[in-house]
Amino acid sequence: MRTHRVRSVHLKTCFPAVYCDKVLSSSSFSPSFSRFSVLLLVLLTALGVVVAGYHPGTEDDGVYLAAIYHNLNPALFCADADFFALQLQATVFDKLVAASVRMLHLPVEVVVLGWHLLTIFGILAACYRIASRCFEHEYARWCGVALVTVFFTLPVAGTALYIVDQSLHPRAICTALVLFAVDCVLGRRYLGAAVLEAVAFLFHPIMAAFGLSLCLFLAVPWPRLSAQSATGMFAAFAIPMEWIFDPTSPAWREAANTCTYYFLTRWAWYEWLGAIAPIFILLWFATLARRREQPVLERLSTRVAVYGVFQVGVALLVMLPMIFERLRPLQPMRYLHLLYIFLILLAGCFIGENFLREHHWRWAALFVPVALVMFFAQRATYPASPHLELPGIRSSNPWLASFEWVRKNTPENAYFVLGRDYLHRPGEDNHGFRALALRSALADSVKDSAVVTQVPRLAARWRAEVAAQTPTENVAQTTGVNDWQQITAADLRRLKAQFGVDWVILERRSTKLALDCPYKNAELEVCRIN
Repeated sequence: MRTHRVRSVHLKTCFPAVYCDKVLSSSSFSPSFSRFSVLLLVLLTALGVVVAGYHPGTEDDGVYLAAIYHNLNPALFCADADFFALQLQATVFDKLVAASVRMLHLPVEVVVLGWHLLTIFGILAACYRIASRCFEHEYARWCGVALVTVFFTLPVAGTALYIVDQSLHPRAICTALVLFAVDCVLGRRYLGAAVLEAVAFLFHPIMAAFGLSLCLFLAVPWPRLSAQSATGMFAAFAIPMEWIFDPTSPAWREAANTCTYYFLTRWAWYEWLGAIAPIFILLWFATLARRREQPVLERLSTRVAVYGVFQVGVALLVMLPMIFERLRPLQPMRYLHLLYIFLILLAGCFIGENFLREHHWRWAALFVPVALVMFFAQRATYPASPHLELPGIRSSNPWLASFEWVRKNTPENAYFVLGRDYLHRPGEDNHGFRALALRSALADSVKDSAVVTQVPRLAARWRAEVAAQTPTENVAQTTGVNDWQQITAADLRRLKAQFGVDWVILERRSTKLALDCPYKNAELEVCRIN
């Protein structure tokens, strides 16, 4: 016993990296799954969806869902496919989901929901494996996983991200793969981690680059961390297609200005607090782990914190100088997405280990209020829509009803105009027209602008289409989001002559236009442009 202790002290003193690897390999707790743990993960997956809600076709899914339908039917979006097809060159996401629809012979809505549930299950399963390597007690592990579940829609500082979106997103699939890669690195299965990272790059290159950086920080001995991680990070950023290097233009800058999260100088103080504070909390976790002789937890907490420091430096380098403005859409501050996941997971594990333990009433006292707060926050985000927009559920939202009518009653080559800011209209709840109506539309100033920042070659077209949707007779009285209410029949004929649009969706008003409107509901009317 004494000889073994002396050798350990000598090894720790002379070869700290080797000693740390030996301790990690011998001290890691079992990350295996049982039938009971799989059942709990299924229940937590359902809980996560119930709390966060499900809203296909909203936010980024307005781009991704439209791309899936376009893969299934190339005749769709003949006028505006570039507003999603060019950006999705760098991912297999839409092609894979479309292929699964063909293979399963199920409706797109059902298959997409299945992918969403499977992705959430994968994220939680990976979190459980990582927690199992760091904490001995099951109640600590499950508390961490449960906290991640109820915080799916927690905003990530100023990045405009959630932990998990309310619809299927390639970022979530990439997150699950990266978390499993981290688990492989902690278990010293580096080949498995490399394979998972390679697959993650096929779904979301930018987020996979952050995962690669983190895995390198976890795997590489300290003396070589900075150089190798930096090399890996910048090499990973070069993965996307050639459009990422297109030059900027005044029109591109106009689109970029609509994405305030691209500009660090516009972040509020509390957003910066949300970016910096997690690093110190993780270092505190590392201190606690060192005192308790939990080497895997100490390593994970320390390396994730150092990864955060490194990525802040990269973000400041990329996002502040004007010379690198074309790199801003890579959004280097989105490294916080992974940082937040580990922060929430480990915080939950510590809470479970030190406070909740096996006292059921304590679990209820923590999770019921937190889940309710997150639930009602999402209801406030989508106030005019069902909380769970599941396949087969008919929505009473007038916008969604009009989109459904358009999908079923207009030609596939119909070309619509809805107003540049329709996504921000009352009751619209950020539902993408293309994704839900399956018809082409003139560019908007809300979501299409973010696409343009990724694909600068679309900037001139985007600016022309957005500017043309301003009523000519009221240019001097433009009132921001309300100017579409002043549109006239002459404006619509001008848009038809200039761009070829032949349909319009209008909010109903006292001043009627001389248009043929075959569909009307309490709020909207769908009309042909004569």
